[in-house]
Amino acid sequence: MSSTEVMVSRARRIASVARSVRLVPTLSAPTLSAPTLSAPTLSTATPPAPVLPVSALLASALLLTACGGGVHGTPGGSGVRDPFFPKAGNGGYDVSHYGLRLAYDPADHHLTGTATLTARATKDLSAFNLDLLGMEVEKITVDGATARWNRAGQELTVRPREDLDRDATFSVTVRYAGKPETVTDPDGSQEGWLRTTDGALALGEPTGSMAWFPGSHHPSDKAAYDLAVTVPQGLRAVSNGELRSERTARGRTTFVWHSGEPMASYLATLAIGRFDISRSRAGDLPLYTAVDPAEAAASRPVLGRLPEVLRWAERRFGPYPFSSAGAIVDSAASVGYALETQSRPVFPGAPDLTLLVHELAHQWYGDSVSPESWRDMWLNEGFATYAEWLWEEDHGGDSAQRTFDALYSGEHFATEEEGEEIWEFPPADPPSAGRISDPPVYFRGAMVLQKVRQAVGDDRFFSILKGWAAEYRYGNADTADFTAYAEKQAPGADLSGVWEDWLYGEGKPERP
Repeated sequence: MSSTEVMVSRARRIASVARSVRLVPTLSAPTLSAPTLSAPTLSTATPPAPVLPVSALLASALLLTACGGGVHGTPGGSGVRDPFFPKAGNGGYDVSHYGLRLAYDPADHHLTGTATLTARATKDLSAFNLDLLGMEVEKITVDGATARWNRAGQELTVRPREDLDRDATFSVTVRYAGKPETVTDPDGSQEGWLRTTDGALALGEPTGSMAWFPGSHHPSDKAAYDLAVTVPQGLRAVSNGELRSERTARGRTTFVWHSGEPMASYLATLAIGRFDISRSRAGDLPLYTAVDPAEAAASRPVLGRLPEVLRWAERRFGPYPFSSAGAIVDSAASVGYALETQSRPVFPGAPDLTLLVHELAHQWYGDSVSPESWRDMWLNEGFATYAEWLWEEDHGGDSAQRTFDALYSGEHFATEEEGEEIWEFPPADPPSAGRISDPPVYFRGAMVLQKVRQAVGDDRFFSILKGWAAEYRYGNADTADFTAYAEKQAPGADLSGVWEDWLYGEGKPERP
């Protein structure tokens, strides 16, 4: 998100301006059939276990023991112990692919879905969890066999008929339906499934994706996606990646989208409504933009510069990491923020150029290199904010140092109070989930990068920017990974003061 708007929060809140790496192989798109718009008969009850006499249970246990069988796995666990969203994601497995078949009718706000996840067990599993908020579950199968399940809040616990062995690849299919929910974040912003005047907009940062499909909803578990969406004829469904097919039958249109590169679930998006579609290219890179007709005229000048911004970003950050690019511009002013959804950022109205630069920079920093936990948000927002500064510097505006100086002195802001907000906490250590999109994460995060530039010089600094994006391409990284990487690339520079004072230090640092 851009640091040019006061009301922007999370990838997002922009006050008064703006494990190691895990590679997931690209998967070819399966053939996806269109679901019907009518909802199936649903049952949320877990099938009851038969009640057996104690003698029968003992006999069964003895028989299993004699045969060398019995339960050998353990539950995978709910959550991956994220410091701010401990129930996000799930333990015991690693998703490599999501196959989603959805149907949505805006008239009755009803979503029908079938989600098939392909995953690898990272331990022997007797059960595992999926994140799913609301929605009614009709049936779950694991490797084609009906599985039992139960629910508690956002946690859907699945018990396969047979235990899953460590390193085994398995598939789980969930049939579900209902009225998808809008999620209110700790910072007050809204995500999940957001209704618009002519359809809906699905946004996921940080946890809203669990409102419209089940999964392991933490940025540390990235996967490829294939998405087939059926909507009433006349509406369009726009998502990430490449549009593989579009077909209409019996008054409904199905759109099939494929994202082959690994994607964190919070970066998945779906926009349903009436859109003007534009297809073009930036060199060999296909561009696909979808714009609400009400925003078309205001958006055209800025979106026309997409190829220019992408060429500039490649010079600064290295090769573009995905197989397509573009944008979605919806008429959704109530959303209040833009989001760097992978390959196709979402804007709730016509963007300005700075906002476009910010969201496209996220394709490298945040989307390709994703945070290991939500505490590491400055690696997303500080980098994208610094990209704004570099764009200005390279196009006749203020230098990055001049912007840094204006922020430090407070003259960058309209009021003294706004100028003090960036010093409320260190960018690498937000105090709570509700503060991960506050000004220190954006502005002071960018100031950290300028201090690194001062310490190592321009040549090494720009090598670090490109090298960081290449070293962790399609993976995850945390703050310790970045500081170690920067120090390795600049062995003669002393960066300890930058980390101590600017990255982790409390209050406003003294300037040397």
